[in-house]
Amino acid sequence: MKITEDTILADILKVKGAEEILTKFNVPCLGCPFAKFEIEKLKIGDVCRNYDIDIENLLRELNKLEK
Repeated sequence: MKITEDTILADILKVKGAEEILTKFNVPCLGCPFAKFEIEKLKIGDVCRNYDIDIENLLRELNKLEK
């Protein structure tokens, strides 16, 4: 599975090592109590735009996990 801006956060979290990379990029949804209710709908691209996170570098690192 290639991770893109449209990939749902819940699917990304199923990838081994992804949580550590998301934490490294300060993705706030991992600790947000409200995100637990929306995690099946949150697209990583939307999260990055809302929190000014470098989506290109984040996707690059996440997709290295897939290989």
